[in-house]
Amino acid sequence: MELLALLFTSLPGTVRAQTAQPPADAPPATADAVPEAQPAAPTEPAAPAEPAAPDESAAPSDPAPAPSEPAPAEGSEPGAVDAEAAAPVASEPPAAEASGEDEDEDIEVVVAGSRIQHLAGSAHVIGQRQLERFEYDDAQTILQQVPGVYVRQEDGVGLRPNIGIRGVNPDRSKKLTLMEDGVLFGPAPYSAPAAYYFPLMTRMTQVRVIKGPGAIAYGPQTVGGAVELITRGADYGTHGSLDLGLGMYGYNKVHGYFSHADDRAGLLVEGVRLGESGFKQLPSGADTGFTRNEWMGKAFFVLDPTALVQNRFELKVGYSDEGSNETYLGLSDDDFREQPLRRYPASALDRMENHRTSFVLSHVLQGDPNSKLKLTTSYYRNDLSRTWRKLNSFRGAAIADVLADPESPANAGYYSVLTGEADSATPGETLMIGPNQRVFVSQGLQTLFGWAPHTGPLDHVIDAGLRFHNDSIARRHSQDGFLMVDGELFPEGTPTELTAVNVEETYALAAYASDAITWGPVTVTPGLRIEALHQIFDDQLNDEGKTQDVVALLPGAGAFWAITDKVGVLAGAHRGFSPPLPSADPDPESSINYETGARTQFGPFRGELIGYYNDYQNLTDICTFASGCAGDQEGQQFSAGAARIYGFEALAKYEPRVKDWTFPLSLAYTLSQGEFLTDFESDDPIFGNVQAFDQMPYLPTHQANMMLAAETSTFGFNMAATYVSPMREEAGSEALDESMHTDEQLWLDVGGYVRPLKWLEIYANLRNVTNELYIVSRRPYGARPNAPRWMQIGVKAKF
Repeated sequence: MELLALLFTSLPGTVRAQTAQPPADAPPATADAVPEAQPAAPTEPAAPAEPAAPDESAAPSDPAPAPSEPAPAEGSEPGAVDAEAAAPVASEPPAAEASGEDEDEDIEVVVAGSRIQHLAGSAHVIGQRQLERFEYDDAQTILQQVPGVYVRQEDGVGLRPNIGIRGVNPDRSKKLTLMEDGVLFGPAPYSAPAAYYFPLMTRMTQVRVIKGPGAIAYGPQTVGGAVELITRGADYGTHGSLDLGLGMYGYNKVHGYFSHADDRAGLLVEGVRLGESGFKQLPSGADTGFTRNEWMGKAFFVLDPTALVQNRFELKVGYSDEGSNETYLGLSDDDFREQPLRRYPASALDRMENHRTSFVLSHVLQGDPNSKLKLTTSYYRNDLSRTWRKLNSFRGAAIADVLADPESPANAGYYSVLTGEADSATPGETLMIGPNQRVFVSQGLQTLFGWAPHTGPLDHVIDAGLRFHNDSIARRHSQDGFLMVDGELFPEGTPTELTAVNVEETYALAAYASDAITWGPVTVTPGLRIEALHQIFDDQLNDEGKTQDVVALLPGAGAFWAITDKVGVLAGAHRGFSPPLPSADPDPESSINYETGARTQFGPFRGELIGYYNDYQNLTDICTFASGCAGDQEGQQFSAGAARIYGFEALAKYEPRVKDWTFPLSLAYTLSQGEFLTDFESDDPIFGNVQAFDQMPYLPTHQANMMLAAETSTFGFNMAATYVSPMREEAGSEALDESMHTDEQLWLDVGGYVRPLKWLEIYANLRNVTNELYIVSRRPYGARPNAPRWMQIGVKAKF
């Protein structure tokens, strides 16, 4: 492992890694290859090593296949994998791949060599047409459309999403593998996996969710699954768009892109500015909103488009920044019920600022079509610096305790200071406010390989990858005392306190291989992943440190059997893994995960029912400020021992067509249960003192989403409803109404569009039609609401 560290220190910069899958799909040789019915085939697919996804925004009556991927052979068995059409000759981890033959990408995804309809595991795709129906900016709202995915809301707008899959802790989405175009975008996926950065969703053309055995190709987190966001590629020809949006609470959006490409080279430039003045209300009337900017550039160059063996070079660069007047401070329950959008003046100075740069440089070697070989090599780097100045605590009391019982004699004085109704009168009533400054680096080098041979009656789709990765986080946390005087904050004048100065770093070597083997109606997909880590922790404040090594073997396998041409069954199992922190004991989260289910497809109807069971040998949690940890607790890892999470996921999709109208309908439902199987004590507030068979926090028993739309090429309307049952906010076995829990939640969104010209679209969306305000979280300090009723309108121009 020391040799691995030396290898990384010899690379430019400070290598911090991810599973980079560079976009790689050769453009059509000539413009004549492009059908007139739709834009030319993209020269750069949404994800590495995959044909480009169809444009869902095209009229439903024109589902022409993308030239980059032939349609399945007529009469082919639904259970069989057509290696020519279905298998990407790709070296990326088995990511989803759209065929272009049907605009419902969720049906046509290819994972580990199998189309989703015949996949030996669970995977879902939200395509561009669905993303544009509602123009959601919040990734959490988008992902709740997928069964098995649930969220814990925090700020109402999704600045820092908390997403979980199949029972993993949703706090800061730290238990998921998160990717943009195949590259891990988390600030430090191994050393500090909490995703304090999340890309703007308006840039995305597709969202993919991989669960089950297929997740072993997407480390390091393999227990819950992977989420991959797909960005726009440089399409053949010249294209561009401008999207301008306005709305309540100062909402504003400017989003535009321009691209030009031919068979030799292409370029795309895209930029977004998104902001709002905030729906929460400070007594001073100050802005409580945010502004975010993101820029992305892509370019590719093909040495010789006519060559039998293609050499393609690609570059992707990005920049983003954020300034948000966001706080962790919520309200007491009584204050929430009376005025849920209120903010206490003690949070008036809270503000997050961050800056991020990224790039991916790739080379794709594509063999001739008969060889079905592809080799993709990428170097990538992401740098993020962030400073969050926020209220941390009282000098003499914990804010969470004050808000839990504000009327008790011990807490009444502190509560009056929080609300500005009284001045700070004692040293203990001093408010400790300060910045958590963090610098992240994540970079790496990887090679991905794909091959689709035939051996007698068997068809294979082989995918393999090797990745060298290094990431780190450097923390400097400090705080100063402030006094509340006449409802305003003034410096106390005491020296600044340093609360944390440390560095955590991980060097990782990861490798995986899988083979989708098809024989008639049966596809079997065995796979194996290896993670080898060398980790370093340096606590400069306390003059402590350590190093440790971790090695994990993660096998998995799945199978699908097409019983008839309409119905198939699947089953699979894999070992789940979540790496330990460099500062923690070298005991990773470990589980064995099982799933089984059935799929059916009858014309425009698709149904799926999958049951899952995650058997944890060691469940771990990383304590974050967002979950209520403070001081020495923050950043610690706690082991909960044995646990189990189980449930089932149901999905139904139907899209009938009547003349010029289409009527898309989707229903998703998830039933979840989770419980600890051992007794343990932890300083993590969401766990505390746990006894065997206590139920897990932030896991809703029931969650459902429904979407219905009626559309033509010139106008349409849509609606969506989401239901989430109450969630525990701390482990326990007592009845929900006797414990701390979130509210039962039901939201309704509606929207519509009109296209007066072929290139012009006017749209409007109304969020939370009934204006229901719920307690969606009390972590870390007090009750916080979802966003209120929110009207947004916009206009899009495309060429």
